[in-house]
Amino acid sequence: QVRLVESGGGLVQAGGSLRLSCAASGRTASSPAMGWFRQAPGKEREFVAAIRWSGGSTYYSDSVKGRFTISRDNAKNTVYLQMNSLQPEDTAVYYCAASPSPYYLNRARNYDSWGQGTQVTVSS
Repeated sequence: QVRLVESGGGLVQAGGSLRLSCAASGRTASSPAMGWFRQAPGKEREFVAAIRWSGGSTYYSDSVKGRFTISRDNAKNTVYLQMNSLQPEDTAVYYCAASPSPYYLNRARNYDSWGQGTQVTVSS
């Protein structure tokens, strides 16, 4: 099992930026990829972005492509989500997750470890 701890959420005005961090510990070698998901009130959890530890390939949902950037620091076992040009519709709880597979990273069911979530609120 991989333990994940997110940080960096908060309240920001529309057009602003935030950077989320996700520190991984435990059996990190069993998780070749990491992802970010978000869940707004009354909505299903949705894929935001993912990255492979090896090679750094990245994947984004269409709704955040060009505004959000996922990156990783292998030495620190930490994944980041830089969020720019934030809009009220980005308001959600953001979750970091670890996947035992480097494939199908846009599917929540393919992740087996989840963080506690961090709230991001964008005011208009």
